[in-house]
Order: sequence, then C-alpha cells, then structure tokens
Amino acid sequence: MALASSVKVVLGSTAFANFWVLAVFPAVPFLPVGRTAGSLLGALLMVLFRVITPDEAYAAIDLPILGLLFGTMIVSVYLERAYIFKYLGKLLSWKSKGAKDLICRICLISAISSALFTNDTSCVILTEFVLKIARQHNLPPHPFLLALVTSANIGSAATPIGNPQNLVIAVKSKISFGDFLIGILPAMLVGVSVNALLLLCMYWKLLSVEKDEEDATGEVVAEEDVNTHSFSPATMSHWSSLNSQEWNSTLESVDVQRSPNANGSAAHLETLRNRVNSADHQNEIQRATPNGLIDSARNCNASIDNFKDALSAQPSEEKETLSTRLKRRYWKFCVYFVTLGMLISLLMGLDMSWTAITAALALVVLDFKDARPCLEKVSYSLLIFFCGMFITVEGFNKTGIPGALWDLMRPYAKVNHVSGIAILAVVILVLSNLASNVPTVLLLGGPVAASAAAISASDEKKAWLILAWVSTVAGNLSLLGSAANLIVCEQAQRAQHLGYTLSFWKHLKFGLPSTLIVTAIGLTLIR
Repeated sequence: MALASSVKVVLGSTAFANFWVLAVFPAVPFLPVGRTAGSLLGALLMVLFRVITPDEAYAAIDLPILGLLFGTMIVSVYLERAYIFKYLGKLLSWKSKGAKDLICRICLISAISSALFTNDTSCVILTEFVLKIARQHNLPPHPFLLALVTSANIGSAATPIGNPQNLVIAVKSKISFGDFLIGILPAMLVGVSVNALLLLCMYWKLLSVEKDEEDATGEVVAEEDVNTHSFSPATMSHWSSLNSQEWNSTLESVDVQRSPNANGSAAHLETLRNRVNSADHQNEIQRATPNGLIDSARNCNASIDNFKDALSAQPSEEKETLSTRLKRRYWKFCVYFVTLGMLISLLMGLDMSWTAITAALALVVLDFKDARPCLEKVSYSLLIFFCGMFITVEGFNKTGIPGALWDLMRPYAKVNHVSGIAILAVVILVLSNLASNVPTVLLLGGPVAASAAAISASDEKKAWLILAWVSTVAGNLSLLGSAANLIVCEQAQRAQHLGYTLSFWKHLKFGLPSTLIVTAIGLTLIR
C-alpha cells in the first residue's frame, strides 16, 4: 500500500502517537487526562489535521461493536444482581482440599466466567473473593491472583463476548458465535490446563508450606464473611455486622431470610433470645436495691411482654419473607433464562449485537423498575474510548503506514506455513504489548485477513482466530498487557483489610513463560 503525502503521514503519526501514549500511560505528567480523553483527543486531531474528513470519522465508528458491548454490559449487571457471581465464588471454597485444589478451581472458574461475562467483569468481581479465600487459608495471595487474571485472559479468548478485541474480530470477520467457539475452545481448554500446571510447578513449595501456628492465630476471614460477600461491578463491600445497640430493632423486625447460607437462622434467633434474657437479668440485678425493686420487676415484666409481642409478630413476617423469597427466585429464574436464551441465539448464528441488546432490554422490562441504577453501572467511558479509538486507528490507516509495514511482513507471515504462523504470532504478541490488543486487532485485522483470503476461505477464518488467540493471551505477558491485569492489581491493592500489591516483576516472572508456552500450544490447536 502506498504512503499518503508526507504532511498527512507526519500529522497522522503525531495524532496516533498522542493516542498511544495516553492509552498505554493514562497518567503521564504532561497530560494526565486518562485513556478515554486521550482517545477522543487522538480522534479530534485526526479530523483537525485533515487526515480524515468528519464524514469518514463518523463512518469509522462501528455501531455493531458498540451495541454488542453495551448489551453484554447490561446483561452482566443483571446477572450480578441475580447473584451468579456470588455462586461462582462459593464454588472456590466448597469442599476445598487445599491450596493446590484452590489454584485449579480458580483457573477453571475464572476461565469459564470470563468466556461468558468478559474477563474484566470476572476480575472485578472475583479479585476480593480470591483474596479472602487466601487469607482464610493463611496462604500467600499472589499465586491465586495470578491464577485468576491469567486464566481470565485465556478463557476470554474462547468466545466473541469474552473480551473487547474478540468483539471487534467477530463483527469484522462475520464469523458466527458457534464457529468462533469451536475454533478456539480446544486451545482455551488446553491453555487453561497448562497455565494451572505452570502455576503449580512454579509455586509448588510455596503452596505446600503448612500453616504457621503463630500466623494461624492472626486475622483469618470467617467462612460466614466469605459466603455473605456482596459483589458489584463497580464496588465491592461486605454486609456490615450489627452492633450491640441495633439488636432490639433487628429483633422487632425479624426478617429471617432462609437463603442457602441461612440454614442456621433458627439457632441465631434462639441466641438473640438468650441475649435478651441475660441482658434483662443483669439489669435487674444491678437495679435490685430496696427502693427500686418494684420498679425493676415492672420493667422486667414490660420487657418480657414486648419480647412476646415481637415473637407473636414473627409468623406474619415470615409469610412476607416467603413471598419476597418467591419473588426473588422468580427474578433469578428470569435472568438466567434470558441469559441462556441469549447464548443459544448466539450459537444459532443470530446477529450478535441485536441479540445482546434484545436480552438486555428484556431484563430491563422484566425487572419492572426504573432501570437508571442498572444503566448507571454501564462503563460509558469504555464506549466513548472505543469511538475515539475507531476514528484514530482509521486515520492512522489512511496514512498508509500500517499497510506499508504489512507489505514487508506479508511474504513471511503466511498462515498456511508453520514458520509464517510463528512470525505472525510474534508480531501480534509484540504489538499487543506495545500498542494494546484492541488497537493491534484494528490495525492488523484487515491486512492479515486479506492476505489469508488470497490463499483460501478457511485460511482467512484461521487468520482471524489466530489474531484473536494471540492478541488475548499476549495480555498475560506483563502487568500492562491487558486491562484485566490492571483491574486485579488495583482491586487487590484497594481491598479493605486485605490489601495486597501484585508487583510488575512478580507478574512478569510467571507471565512471560506462561504466555509463550500457552500461545505456542494453542496455535497448534486452532483450526
């Protein structure tokens, strides 16, 4: 492809360099405006520099990709409200047989949840839960955090809705959901298994250390605290425990929710009764002076009468709780049913963007409430970032630089030869860590697919799947390789009472060999 005029090349490269710097380093000292503003600035410069026209800029925005991304975000919000991620988290600690078993469980659950609900969502929700599990078993957190994030990236490669770059590839290539899944699923399953094996090999001694008796007496997360963790895509918090001054109002509004974690509610109520009786008796003893003995008896009788009234109100409130519980179960069923219907529709080959939007709106209607709280949890900054990135990358393509570079690589990167696949994988791996995976897919997708289409239609599909696999797994190489890595690092550092810093070098120590090995093995399984 011929280069554009020298002025357009210089100005277009300047605008793209601005976008790249702010996308990779969003808090640079000279312009700390963040990724979203950086992408909009890059897009604006492309238009101001006349690299592309305003009409071309509007046309560059891929609405099907934005629609698919928006729809999956809404569905994820409603799935969170239906406690799907809480149930997934419980599987991590259910009948656990030790640290090595936990590593394998985290790898499996993280991969599956990422394939269905995107890797970023899974990492946001499961990070603090993984920290709690590690603290509960008195284990070092970083092997488990590495298991979470690396498996999330690998697992997200299996489906078009697993991560943003796969969304782009699925829409651009027009590969159906089912074909995409069948093409990468074997590589994903083997990749997750190999990743778990590498984690066990690298941290075998660390995971084999018995609990230190002295440390075991320290702060350990209670099982109840783990099970009652409340998740949210934006924030994560715990159910706050009641203080000693709130027991009376709580008892009067007895709302025994017999969830799977509340089997001991009857015992808990009995404990409250004993506390009431013991507290009353202690007060009577302290006030049992000759002058106040009659008043104490009256107060005692009054407190007993009030307690009886509270207990007499319990059956009607339990009926209300039953009604609420049935409504909650019906709501969960609707959410799971709609989500399953969405996945089946995607497998049937229906339009992915409109399928996701339809599922999202179905959940909004079935919720029968003001949708504003759920809509506010959508990451609109990410959608705006994509708009700016589409325009910026389109402008950079207009300069002719990506096409000229690909013309140099094309003879050596043919997907019908092993050496060509290896060279192509190295190029994708390097670019994904330098320019991030989504811009890499936007830059390389068209030229790579066109080159493979000249060989055969099956090779064109294989080229798209190779691009999806390598650009996704490349995110495991370093801490800056993917947004999921940064999410886990930030969430782990900010976790209340559980804060842990996953350093760049700890991630690189495992991420580099894991990325190279998993990528190479997966390439042999993609068809």
